[in-house]
Amino acid sequence: MIVSTKGRYALRVMIDLAEHRDKEYIPLKEIAERQQISEKYLEAILKILVQNGMLIGVRGKGGGYKLSKDPDQYTVGSIIRLTEGDFAPVSCLGRDAAPCPRAADCRTLPMWQAFDTLVNEFFDGYTIADLMKQSPACDEQKTETAHA
Repeated sequence: MIVSTKGRYALRVMIDLAEHRDKEYIPLKEIAERQQISEKYLEAILKILVQNGMLIGVRGKGGGYKLSKDPDQYTVGSIIRLTEGDFAPVSCLGRDAAPCPRAADCRTLPMWQAFDTLVNEFFDGYTIADLMKQSPACDEQKTETAHA
């Protein structure tokens, strides 16, 4: 499973909005500049998040975007599933998969099911609030270099 830029950017935007939630609504341009994402691409991602109730979007003067809930109410899994689809490692476990005629005889199905559960539980175990507490990777690399 590879998470596309859409999924990664959605997480970055959610963290950004959580970190700046003291403001009423944050304009698209401001988010795009801070995150170094093109406004057009960012707008498509924000549209998905608004349509699915993750964000509130207001048009016009004073408009912009803000979280619809507290950061600890958003799991990484729920955000990535919105932008990427499900995490299913094989097509027969996909959200819209038809029943597999070989499922009863499939020796690998239990392994794929266990992997699917593992991945979903991993991403659902992190919230936006958890990610806000993380140090940026560049800070960790600087610390490691200083101790070397």
